[in-house]
Amino acid sequence: MEAPAARSEGPAGESGPALAPGSTSSARKHKVCVIGSGNWGTTVAKLVAENTGEHPELFERDVQMWVYEEQVELDGQKHKLTEVINTRHENVKYLGGITLPPNVIANPSLQDTVKDASIIIFNFPHEFISNICKQLQGHVLPYARGISCIKGVTVTDDKIELICEYIGETLGIYCGALSGANIASEIANEEWCETTIAYNVPEGDVQTATTTTTTTTTTTTNGTSSPATNGTAKTPPSKTTLVPVPQTYVPLDHTTISSLFSRPYFTVSMVSDVVGVSLGGALKNIVALACGFVEGNGWNQTAKTAVMRRGMLEIIAFARAFFPDAIDPKTLWEESAGWGDMIVSCTSARNWRYSKMAVERGVSVQEIERTELNGQKLQGISTTREVASFLRAKGVEEQYPLFMAVDGILDQKVKVEDIPKLFRK
Repeated sequence: MEAPAARSEGPAGESGPALAPGSTSSARKHKVCVIGSGNWGTTVAKLVAENTGEHPELFERDVQMWVYEEQVELDGQKHKLTEVINTRHENVKYLGGITLPPNVIANPSLQDTVKDASIIIFNFPHEFISNICKQLQGHVLPYARGISCIKGVTVTDDKIELICEYIGETLGIYCGALSGANIASEIANEEWCETTIAYNVPEGDVQTATTTTTTTTTTTTNGTSSPATNGTAKTPPSKTTLVPVPQTYVPLDHTTISSLFSRPYFTVSMVSDVVGVSLGGALKNIVALACGFVEGNGWNQTAKTAVMRRGMLEIIAFARAFFPDAIDPKTLWEESAGWGDMIVSCTSARNWRYSKMAVERGVSVQEIERTELNGQKLQGISTTREVASFLRAKGVEEQYPLFMAVDGILDQKVKVEDIPKLFRK
């Protein structure tokens, strides 16, 4: 077995794996795959494939992307979507007009997509998480590591669980989370933005001096790192006993993960607060629906700002109540996954846009989802339903008036005009 690979500084200060003392071959490269091929899933596949091509010392070149097989019509003929992606290098149904790198390989087989992958990126509507994870059980490497780009939570009446936790415990792996002020179409067109990735390097994995399980680093696109302020958050307790990443691999730490996701148009901030990043990404979708209701009703920007402020207070209260030892509120105030994501979601993203459209047309959000989204889902709807049910089961719904009002509007039991009453003390 090869000794652990050490870090060395490459050209222009770029960080990469060096040969360990006495080693005669380089460390094993990570194979990357993406589960999901909607507009966001395809966008993430595009940017990580660009990076696997540019970092052959870290990653295998090809990125398998799981595609739910369906027929699309081109030039008057029906074609399999996977065949179109692999020949035209374009996801014509969900990300039309964007050229994908040739090393994005569309794969209709979920199990074949994850075969031998040491890094699995999850990116699909969260209501499908249970079914997909069941299909993956027994097919992923025992030491694989995941990054969830799914903005949601899994909820029962007696428990709320982060998506990355659910993935980790179902598949027996560690899974971090990516969230931020990100709009898929803008990133696909390489318009600059930033994001936050939360990843606590498991204790048994190979580490370098640049990252520990309790220290947060902010890594920019030029590969430099600096200490950040929110490194005190703890990982929620896990029932999973992790198999360490073999030391024959390139160390899978903040530096390597940043190298996989960072692009000149996509700045990555690496943190350790998985709870803050996950909850910020999930619960802001409830607030975005509320902002769409407000704007669709003809109220002004100051009214929408009031809803955003109230929404952030409820997100922080929720995190402190149900994840008291694992949340660092600084994440929600300082990171793209917090206020940044809240602002863009409530001003230009899908949940806001389509809830606004629903009020303007006098129809339900569910009707807009059915007629306007080309088969895709508004994650805010399912998140609102699940969170509201959880809060009612806990008997604390009165402490979250905005969350509950959005649920009531979706059920057409509460009127949009009643929202200002939430702010009366």
